[in-house]
Order: sequence, then structure tokens, then C-alpha cells
Amino acid sequence: MKKFTLVVSLFLSSCVLVFGQEDIFGIDTKARPSRKSNNELGNVARNIVSMFSVEFSGGGAYHNQLLNFNSEIPSQYPIGQYRNLDAPRELTSEDTIRLTSGNYAFPMNLGIRLNLFNTLTIGGGYGREFGQASSPVGDNYRLLYERERYTFDKFYGTVGLVLYDARKRAKFLNWRYRKYASQNIYMQGEKNQRIRQNYPWRFIAEGEFGNLILRQNLDERILTGDRSYYGVALRIERDFSEHARLFVKAGAEFRDFIFQSESLNEFQNLQQTLYVAQVGLSISLPGTKRCKVPGCGVVMKHLHEGVEYRGSSIFRFQNRKVGQWYGN
Repeated sequence: MKKFTLVVSLFLSSCVLVFGQEDIFGIDTKARPSRKSNNELGNVARNIVSMFSVEFSGGGAYHNQLLNFNSEIPSQYPIGQYRNLDAPRELTSEDTIRLTSGNYAFPMNLGIRLNLFNTLTIGGGYGREFGQASSPVGDNYRLLYERERYTFDKFYGTVGLVLYDARKRAKFLNWRYRKYASQNIYMQGEKNQRIRQNYPWRFIAEGEFGNLILRQNLDERILTGDRSYYGVALRIERDFSEHARLFVKAGAEFRDFIFQSESLNEFQNLQQTLYVAQVGLSISLPGTKRCKVPGCGVVMKHLHEGVEYRGSSIFRFQNRKVGQWYGN
């Protein structure tokens, strides 16, 4: 009987100790689904906000222009012979001249992006492009522009597919080590160690579409076509934390313009292909608040009274591993 009483007393005292330590120095040690706010509406709003990120990018591009010139009245266009002037020849309606040119441009973009289950990304934004353009030439003929510089604005949308990231790497490693039995402790340990390693890279195949606004045009007779421009790109991201990442994006954009005649009764189709390379910074909006509890020095993600808080800035890892312990 005395032993039973002693066991019961020890059990009750341990329960009291555990419940009393549910919040140690303001840090919740009890496992429970994490919340980001004290009320339901705030929790839902913060979960939605954490799915979005803002980004800024800039870079350089090389563009080609192509115009297959054929007109019933060639004199309605600023086209003329600029080579072999000792053998002049006027264009006729039966002539088709392939005119091309190329030069450089400098695009900048500001956008917002929505991450869907770490598989798809949907975004949009605003961009401005400063560029130079040479007059298209071909077969001894040249189409003259009024200006050599242009400024375009664009409103665009993007859709991306995540090709490879840390989650897909973990699945690949599980598939690669499938031939080793679960009793093979060495190989299973190697697999688990590689899966737990920090893998900061992400590869995304991205499509873009949008509309152009001609702020400063090369020529007043150049207008945008009926179709929106579109583009394809490969985007490579490198995480510096759960919220901040640097990315490099390379791809091509395809645009259609028209070059009107003086009488406006016909036009020529002008195609522009832009080969772009950009570098940018993307920052995910934090869904958790920064911890401001007095005396709490935790630098990782943690709980206070059931609410999740960040212990570090958005430019630091919230769930750090060996070798990542630096500052707040």
C-alpha cells in the first residue's frame, strides 16, 4: 500500500510539473497546430498573405526586328535604297524585301507572385523597357525610323511550373535509394542525411503574356498588334531564407507590331523577338509576426500561448541547421 501511494504521488507531482512547464519563459512547449494570430480572421488572413511575394528585377536584352516588306504603293513608306547607288532601282508591288535589324534594350520589372502548393506560381506586374533600334535593312534597302530610341511599358501575367526544388530532390533521393533494404543502416542513414541537407535551389519553367504601351515610339506609324505579346523563360532561384531569395531569369519574348502607310489604307507586319537575361530579388510576405516578448531570445520559429512567432528577420533562416547560426 505504501508503494502504491508513493507511485501515485510521484505520478501526480510529475503531472503538475509538466502542466506547470507548458509555457517556459513564454515559450510554448506543448505540441499543437500552430496559429499565426489570436483570432480566426487574423489567422486566415496571415495564412493567405504568406502565399504571396513581391519581386523586382532588371537586366539586359538583345532584340531582333523582322519585316517582310511588300506593298502595292511602296512610295507610301520611308524605304529607299542605301547601297549600290550607282545602279538605282525603284521597288514595285511584285517585290518582297526581308528587312532585319538588331540592338540592345534594358528592361525592369516590378511584380507580385502567388505560390500554389510549391508546384505552380501565378503572378503579374508592371515593367518598363528602354531600348535602341537600328533601321531595318535588306537587299540594299533600308526602312528609316523617326527615332533611334524607344520606351515601352508593359502589364504582364506569368504562370510557372516548379521543375526541381528541395521537395522534388527529396523524392528523387528516395527513389534513388529504393534498391537498398531498410535494414541497411549505413545507406539509409546516408539517404536521410542528404535529404535533411539544406537545398536552396529552385528551377521554374515560366510563361509570360501581356500588353505593351508605347510611351516613346520609334515611329508614329508603328502600332501594337491585335495580339498580346508572349514569352517563355527559365527561372533559377536561390534561397537566402524562407522569405528572401535571389533569382536569375533568361528567356525570349515575341511581339507583333504594325507599320502603317502614309494613307493608312495598308500596313506591314513588324515582328520583334527579345532575348532577355535578368537578375532580381524576391521577398515573400511573412505570415508570422516578429517576436517582441520581453526576455525572449529565441532566434527560431516558436510559439507563445499557441501563436507562432518569428525569432529572426525575414533575411535569416527561421529553422536553422548546423552551420547557419549567425545573428538575429
